This record gives sequence, C-alpha cells and structure tokens, in this order.
Amino acid sequence: MRLCFLVEEQYRRDGMPVEVIRRLTDWGHRVDVVRPGTSLIPVSESIRAGSHDAWVLKTVSGGPGLTLLEAAAAVGLTTVNDARAIRGVRDKALAAAIGRSRGLPVPLTYAAADWRTLTEVPAECFPLVVKPADGSSGRDVHLVATPERLAEQAALSEQDGPAAHRGGGMLIAQPYVANDGTDLKVYSVAGDLYATQRRSPLHPDRSLPERRVELPREVAAIAARVGEVYGLDLYGLDVLLGPDGPVVVDVNDFPSFRQVPEAADRVASAVLRLARGRAAAPAVPALPAPRLAPQIPVTAGEDR
Repeated sequence: MRLCFLVEEQYRRDGMPVEVIRRLTDWGHRVDVVRPGTSLIPVSESIRAGSHDAWVLKTVSGGPGLTLLEAAAAVGLTTVNDARAIRGVRDKALAAAIGRSRGLPVPLTYAAADWRTLTEVPAECFPLVVKPADGSSGRDVHLVATPERLAEQAALSEQDGPAAHRGGGMLIAQPYVANDGTDLKVYSVAGDLYATQRRSPLHPDRSLPERRVELPREVAAIAARVGEVYGLDLYGLDVLLGPDGPVVVDVNDFPSFRQVPEAADRVASAVLRLARGRAAAPAVPALPAPRLAPQIPVTAGEDR
C-alpha cells in the first residue's frame, strides 16, 4: 500500500508515529511523510484522488495538518482517523457539546474568549478546572478554587493583553471532579482497549508511576461509546473515577499509546486494516451517526 503520514515537527522523533512508519516500511509498504509545519506543499499535485491508499494525521492541536487531511478527504481519499471526526475532538468546547448531547458522562462545560468572562460562572460550580479549548498534553490546565481566585486570575490576564491565554483562542471551564489524584487513560486501537493510570496534572505532588491497569467494564463500555459518538478508530480518553461514577474529561485522536504492548505493531496493523476497509469519505464533512456499541473484549493489564 501507499500511505501518507502528516507529521508535525514536534513529533518528528517521537516513537508514535516514527516506529509505526518504520514498521509499515519494513512490511513492504510505501510511506510518504509530509511535515505540514515546515514544508512547502504543492497541494494541487500532492492531494488528488488516487495519490495514496490512505492519509494519516499525527499533528499538534491547531496545527496546519488537519486542513491538509480534510483536503485529502474532500477529493475522495481515505483518512485515518476519519477527517470528519477529528475537529470534533480537537476543539474541547465542541467535544463537550457533542458528548453531552449523545449521553456521554462529560462535565458541564462553559466556554469563553477570556478569563474575565469566566467570572460569570455560577459560584456553585467551583472549584473549576480551566484550560484552553485547543490544548493538549496537560498544557495550561488550572484548578481554580473560588470565584475570588478566578477574579484574580482574570485581572492578571488583562495585564498581558486581551487574548484568553498566551496561545489565544477559547477557554473552557468545568466543575472539578473530586478524585484521588489518578487519571485513567484508555486507548483504543481500532476497537481493542487498553488502560493505564497516571498522576493527574492537577495533583503534581502525588507520587504515582504510570502503569497498565485492568480496565473496568463500565469504563470499557464508555470508551467504546466514545469511538462511536465521535467517529474515531485510533483515540484515547481521560477518565476520572468520581463519586458519581466515571467522567470523561478529554478525548484525543491518535494519542501516544504509551504502555500499550507492542504499540507500534498494533497501530501499524490497525492503519492497514482501516485503509483497506474504509470507504472514502464524502466531500462535504458531516458528523457520523452513532452506531450500536460493539462487544469489546476487555484487556486485563499488567505492569510494564
């Protein structure tokens, strides 16, 4: 097969997707790598029907790679993940609206263009977790205990200018979910689920090694539903085990798959299956309709 990977400079030496590309090449497939952040791309020649069997995106949130992937889908090329789905999770405000409307356990979410506007969030919602709508990797996540602390943060942000945060764009705020300082990260590799636990970025003082753990059946069912709702095949979700049950606080397309056994082989195989089995996307992007939840085997984890 002939594949094209869109890889931002940030991931140029990252094991995911570098090892995946190496596996595919070793297996006899041709892989072209495009670096959308640093390359001059002849889009009228490179992105055309029949140029590749599939295009695969591994770029930063807000980077130029998603536009190129959507262009590939618009001319009838297969994309992994589906280009129609990725923007729905990269914008966390949009992801929250989609998730809650489809019955996922997603927190009540407020969106605003600046910290000052967030001071209108009702007092009963505090403590609040505030983060960029286009954030990733735990960047700029804040736990704000009280309305007074939020007002202080708003005053500080106004000293730096009108932008919501240093990167600009929207902010989202969600009521803090009480937990023990542990994030449960669930990875889906084309339907196969794996779970790891790690320290929450909101609890930096807690000592907790990242390791594989057994995936609770309730969380496995939620993880499968996440893939259906957002139309994703390769994805990860962050889950907090709160006092009222599991809560999904983030969804990522094509994550790191850390702690997944033989991750490069599994992801490479999944890319090939998806490239061979998926019909080309329609030219006009649209959110895919939900499907009935498949029966997903739960993988019992062991420490690695």
